[in-house]
Amino acid sequence: MNHETLIAYGLKLPGSSLKYPFEPDLPVLYVGGKMFALFGSNGARQSVNLKADPEEAWLMRQQYPESVLPGYHMNKRHWNTVVLDGTVPDEEVTEMLDQSYRLVFGKLPKRIRQEWE
Repeated sequence: MNHETLIAYGLKLPGSSLKYPFEPDLPVLYVGGKMFALFGSNGARQSVNLKADPEEAWLMRQQYPESVLPGYHMNKRHWNTVVLDGTVPDEEVTEMLDQSYRLVFGKLPKRIRQEWE
C-alpha cells in the first residue's frame, strides 16, 4: 500500500476531497471540511494518520506494534499513525481508512451528512 493507492481509494468515499493545507507534499483527505486521513513520510517511509475508536486504536497498536503507532502530532487516544511498509495488510489499512471516514462523517451536522447518504 502506498499514498497514491490509499488516496485513490479514499476519494471514492462519498463527499471526500483532497487538499494540501500544510505543505505541498502532505496530502490530507477531508469529508465535510473535516480531516479523516493525513499522509506523511519520513524519507522513503510513507505513513498515514487515521482516526480510530479508542479501543480499536489500542488493539491495532498491540497487533502491529512496529507499524501502528499513536497518532503523530494528533490526539493519541483517537488517532493512529500507520506506517505503510507492508506489515499491515492492505485490506486492514483500507478498513482503518473506512473506519476513520465513518467516525468523522458520523460527527458532521445532519444536513451535511444527508447530502451524501
